[in-house]
Amino acid sequence: MTNNDDTTSINDLKEMLKKFRDARDWKQFHTPKNLVQAISIEANELMDEFLWKTDEEIDEFLKQDNFRQTISYELADVMAFCLNFAIATNIDLSQAMNEKMIHNNEKYPIEKSKGNATKYNEL
Repeated sequence: MTNNDDTTSINDLKEMLKKFRDARDWKQFHTPKNLVQAISIEANELMDEFLWKTDEEIDEFLKQDNFRQTISYELADVMAFCLNFAIATNIDLSQAMNEKMIHNNEKYPIEKSKGNATKYNEL
């Protein structure tokens, strides 16, 4: 069976990363400071793949397997460090996402924000 978003839980991913980390004795390096820096670095590597490309060019690049593979690996790096950060700080991501979406629903009421990219404090 292939792992995919429909069959793999956040906890499954966390366990996979813990096994990888622990087999290499890397927990000592997985401090919140190091992990948050790694998140930023990896996010910038993902962003670099889109630098100087128009939206139209990106649409064409997204049709290419090699580009999709590259950005999928960069996104996986970002996610891995985000999950490792959650592990190191004992943050329950599902709970955090649910709470954040409740907060976002209050900040961005549909009647004021639908189809509008204005920041919440300017609505």
